Amino acid sequence: MTMLGRMVPDVTLKTRVRDESVGGPNPFRWQDMQTGELFRGKRVVVFSLPGAFTPTCSTEQCPAFERIYEDLRTAGADEVYCISVNDAFVMYQWGRHLGIRNVKLLPDGSGDFTRRMGMLIRKDHLGFGARSWRYAMVVDDGRVSAWFEEPGINDAGEDDDPYGETRPEPVLDWLKANAAA
Repeated sequence: MTMLGRMVPDVTLKTRVRDESVGGPNPFRWQDMQTGELFRGKRVVVFSLPGAFTPTCSTEQCPAFERIYEDLRTAGADEVYCISVNDAFVMYQWGRHLGIRNVKLLPDGSGDFTRRMGMLIRKDHLGFGARSWRYAMVVDDGRVSAWFEEPGINDAGEDDDPYGETRPEPVLDWLKANAAA
């Protein structure tokens, strides 16, 4: 199934946003975010990964996108999103742990977005349950313009967590070669 030209799914992500009116040691409130709104009228770089606090995701992929965030913006991206099948609390703490300031970490806690993208896999062999296969994409006004996916998508536990196609550099190269009109 080709992803190019496909509209990204419009699902609800359960997020937590800082709200000083809440008070106390945890001044956050729940806020539903519609992915349709997050992508509307923008060129967005998205990368998805198996999980917060996991080795390759934490030491390589997320920090790499954060490092070249300004380059991605200069090349035409309005936003850079990381979507993971984790809840809002985990994504927030992972972002704090990594010192993420620019990439927006989006929780797909129920895996609805990931499932509708066709990228939901089983990582039961690691005790993870349902997670995302590693992929990246450029989305223009809700439509997939570029697609990057690690080879060998599977549920069998035979993967060695490939990370090459979804590094930020190929995405940046694509943006430079395909400047938004």
